Amino acid sequence: MRSRELVRRTLEFDSPHVIPRQIWILPWAEEHYPETVAKLRAEYPDDVVSAPAVYRSPLPSFGDRYRKGVYVDEWGCRFENVHGGVIGVVKEPLIRDWQELEDFTVPDAVLGVDVGAVDAFCERAEQFVLAGTLVRPFERLCFVRTYEQALVDLARQPPELFELLRRIHDVYLREVEVWAQTGVDAISLMDDWGTQRGMMVAPDLWRRIFKPLYREYVQVARRYGKFVFMHSDGHIIDIIPDLIEIGVNALNSPIACMGPAELGRRFRGRITFWGEIDRQDLLSRGSTGQVKRAVREMRDALFANGGVIAQCEFGPGARPENVLEVFRTWQELGGAPESRPGS
Repeated sequence: MRSRELVRRTLEFDSPHVIPRQIWILPWAEEHYPETVAKLRAEYPDDVVSAPAVYRSPLPSFGDRYRKGVYVDEWGCRFENVHGGVIGVVKEPLIRDWQELEDFTVPDAVLGVDVGAVDAFCERAEQFVLAGTLVRPFERLCFVRTYEQALVDLARQPPELFELLRRIHDVYLREVEVWAQTGVDAISLMDDWGTQRGMMVAPDLWRRIFKPLYREYVQVARRYGKFVFMHSDGHIIDIIPDLIEIGVNALNSPIACMGPAELGRRFRGRITFWGEIDRQDLLSRGSTGQVKRAVREMRDALFANGGVIAQCEFGPGARPENVLEVFRTWQELGGAPESRPGS
């Protein structure tokens, strides 16, 4: 069984013979622990990969998003990074005053995907392929207005806010359609909605303003036979039923702060948990024994003839031995090495 079929069976709760896996390796890890990164890639290759974001014309961006300094993305949002290896923060808004909304434009360049190049990648890949872009209406609002001002906007809800969201949503909807016509297996959504204890905004506000946007993205993906994967940091248990309702197939979110037992009790067999192992505390300060117990707890609580993808992030602060233990334990739980796809 190839990785692509393994992931499909996992998403459909169709008794995959092993648990598929994916590691997110940030540039920080490649810089600080290149030997561990090489070992991870050799011994625990990914079953899920992202297609390259190849465009017919270069995107109007500047700099490197992961290097210390300034990075300007294709929307014109300016990220300031004081630490190499991670993404910076937007401090200066593109729209400081609502009068500037009249001159604000969205980047059509992101719609010029080189479909031939993406399709060629998908044909060569044995892995399950995600779209090489992230659709993120809330975070884009934060990048355009800054995070602090975006929360003020959502509290006050001036008419200009909804016009800005309409424009953001329009380009993302078209971007989803472009990627859905390629050979990728799934569309990727991403918005960080949670703190450690709950939602950044009231769930009812989220349902009224943002849920309809995600629903439309999923509808487009379904029209082309694609799965939908979504990432959100934080404690977002209040909206997981909504994500299931609109058709999100796989969710990447911090299991530890919501509790694997509670997630399993409420959602086991209804959505695939695409990781993750706690990177704030466990991967950075825990022991390998604690890591092993956390992986087993996640498996026992969430696996239901599928519904789990072994995933964690190797980023700033993570101990290399703990990241290795994550995948070593999943390997023990999910079958012998010789049973892995592609081996």
